[in-house]
Amino acid sequence: MGERGLVIIIGGGAAGYFTAINAKENNPELDITILEKGKDVLQKVKISGGGRCNVTHACFIPKDLTEFYPRGKKELLGPFHQFMTGDTFEWFENRGVPLKIEEDNRVFPEANTSQAIIDCFQNAVDKLNIKVLTNCGVNSVYQQEEKWVINTKRETFVADKVVVAAGSSKKVWELCKTLDHTIIEPVPSLFTFNINDKRITDLLGISVPNATVQLVNTKLEASGPLLITHWGLSGPAVLKLSAFGARILAEKKYQYNVEVNWLSRPTDKVLNVLLNLKKKEPRKTVVLKSPFTEISKRLWERFVLFSEIKATQNWADLNNHQLQNLANQLTKGVYNANGRTTFKDEFVTAGGVDLKEINFKRFESKIHKNLFFVGEVLNIDAVTGGFNFQNAWTGGYICAKAISE
Repeated sequence: MGERGLVIIIGGGAAGYFTAINAKENNPELDITILEKGKDVLQKVKISGGGRCNVTHACFIPKDLTEFYPRGKKELLGPFHQFMTGDTFEWFENRGVPLKIEEDNRVFPEANTSQAIIDCFQNAVDKLNIKVLTNCGVNSVYQQEEKWVINTKRETFVADKVVVAAGSSKKVWELCKTLDHTIIEPVPSLFTFNINDKRITDLLGISVPNATVQLVNTKLEASGPLLITHWGLSGPAVLKLSAFGARILAEKKYQYNVEVNWLSRPTDKVLNVLLNLKKKEPRKTVVLKSPFTEISKRLWERFVLFSEIKATQNWADLNNHQLQNLANQLTKGVYNANGRTTFKDEFVTAGGVDLKEINFKRFESKIHKNLFFVGEVLNIDAVTGGFNFQNAWTGGYICAKAISE
């Protein structure tokens, strides 16, 4: 598109900015305006990763990366072959924002502050002459003679192309419905489990490095660090399960049972360890020391006492029933969850524009030409760790290519 066409981008967040900057770099003739309903732009970028901005994740194989997306896994495979995590590194490095990989493979700016990303985007927008209007919520969008009419609180725009990049917002989803798009009803994702159980009460802050948590009577399970909190259970294993089980858990109205394998080891193997201890250290008191280094003394005490073992008993005193009980507590204890607690500020929803209605070679609507969707407005979401941003960068990059043709 050589002539100077107006592109309106709805939403001044990560996806909107990334689309605008790449499109204008590809085609300087474009006239691009970002409309942001709030008084500030890039709010999620600012608070993400505790104010350091978890830009992406150090996973460099497209197929492996898709596994972190409960919704969007299939659709993102092609796009990730075009713009991947390595490209994200290069994109920011080229603009003076080097990134670093931390121990858990999360990626942050070397500057250790989200301001580095915000400044990078603002500088690019200023340099490229992209207009950004704040306090400019969109009331309606409709087509008129091959053009798009965008009514806002401030003024009316007539554009050649529209990009919807406004995140997971009820108002924007209503807007998408007026454009004949189907919205998959949003439900919460990424939350901690509210569990009131005497086995874990008052053990706030105790964690294990690798547990497996399963939703009882389903195939859904997740492994990773597990943390005991005020409300119940949290940590990567629980957050991952909440993301992949978001729809099922909503249907169950957040009343469900989870089975926890605190060691991520088979029950019979754990039972063997206990039987060996009975042989090797018959005179030692069971409750005093955990034979598993990953289970802290206080957590071990709870499991022992809940296995019908008295605080005074030695290993030699235990019968097979008690040993089996203890192995079961460690590897398949069932906990009743009732309700959920939002994880930090990073409230993520599963839901949005139906992916069947999007052409992922361009991130364009299959229903209307010159209407594009990027970021969390789509029914795409991921577990915690920088994946939702990577979806924004990849979608923004591909959409920018399409609108700058």
